[in-house]
Amino acid sequence: MNASHFRVFRDIAKTSSVSRGAELNGVSQSAASQLLRQLERNLGVSLFDRSTRPLRLTVAGKLYYEASRDIVRRYEEAESRIKALKNELGGAVGVVSIYSIGLYRMRRIREKFEELHPQAKIHLEYMRPENVYEAVAEDRADLGLISYPAPRKGIHVIPWRDEKMVLVCHPRHPLATKPKVEVGDLAHQEFVSFDPDLSIRVAMDRFFRDRGLQRKVVLEFDNIQMIKEALIIGSGISILPKRTVGQEVTEGRLVTRDIAGEELVRPIGVIHRRGKTFSPTVVEFLKFLQENK
Repeated sequence: MNASHFRVFRDIAKTSSVSRGAELNGVSQSAASQLLRQLERNLGVSLFDRSTRPLRLTVAGKLYYEASRDIVRRYEEAESRIKALKNELGGAVGVVSIYSIGLYRMRRIREKFEELHPQAKIHLEYMRPENVYEAVAEDRADLGLISYPAPRKGIHVIPWRDEKMVLVCHPRHPLATKPKVEVGDLAHQEFVSFDPDLSIRVAMDRFFRDRGLQRKVVLEFDNIQMIKEALIIGSGISILPKRTVGQEVTEGRLVTRDIAGEELVRPIGVIHRRGKTFSPTVVEFLKFLQENK
């Protein structure tokens, strides 16, 4: 076994998918499956329960996953430090993010960083907010990108950027004809909103409650993309970060309007495990994020 084998197993376990684990490591699915079978033969145990979908680790598999994760992390940290001696950044940076950070923008940030540092690799994965906190706390990722970040036990928060929030609706919605929408115009409107357990929904509920306004939530989703799709077919209105609807506005599928007298923002932060020792590559990527807000 070498470090790449441990990495393939770690990613299969992390994603509960042989094909996804193979893709993350640039190998074929058949090669990843063969590696997994050989590993189980050598250990004499089953590492995955194949009777379920998605794949689920057995007790032995969980032990091997924890070991693989630690081995890969130690190897990459050592590799990064050695390359740093040559003034060359390298190794992997694990980043987990909520979906609404902006898939296109984060892809460009990753591509630009990897162009500047060809020996570095950014592993970017999207998940729900609670899973972002868990991945960082359990050291399955170096950094997490989260909205409305809140310090938790063992978690440190670094403010990243504030995103302006605006009213978003279909171009034919009555509010689209107004150059600027008053807060009172939002009362009793049909809203497409986030699921109640998400921080952004809690913030929006507080916004309306503090102003004594009632709104009718007709649809709820756990991600911005689904909310945008609902708005495009005329299902209601929403309040979203302006930068997340830029493409739809340019294409004429949605319209944004400022809310008069309000400075609504969505704070975005970078989180990491408190006390974690960063490799030089992680330090440089964190600096790069701060410079590319």
